[in-house]
Amino acid sequence: MQEMFLDHPNDPGLLGLGAGEPLGDAGLNRLRWRCRRGLLENDLFIQKFFQRHGNNLTVGNARAMYEIMRLTDNDLLDILLGRTTKSVDNLINNHQELDIETEEANAEKPEIQEVINLLKG
Repeated sequence: MQEMFLDHPNDPGLLGLGAGEPLGDAGLNRLRWRCRRGLLENDLFIQKFFQRHGNNLTVGNARAMYEIMRLTDNDLLDILLGRTTKSVDNLINNHQELDIETEEANAEKPEIQEVINLLKG
């Protein structure tokens, strides 16, 4: 039996859907619920993100956002404010000690980088 986590990028409501499909109201509501943060500063970025882009989000955007929400509050804020050059993957996986000076090592999955840019926007 496969274990499913509601806050995982493979949210049961997203299974079997293509990345380019519209998210829909139920998926958007689950995503908003999962994106609540402990730091007000992060919540302000996220609130602005949903106000601007909520109606146009795709399943791929939601999966990327679920990955981004795995970050700690401080790491997320550092990324949103441009205070770190570390990749989301490295921060999520606690590989903060790795040397990521090269552009290749710091590359993000395109979906994650797209959502980060929308969050910063």
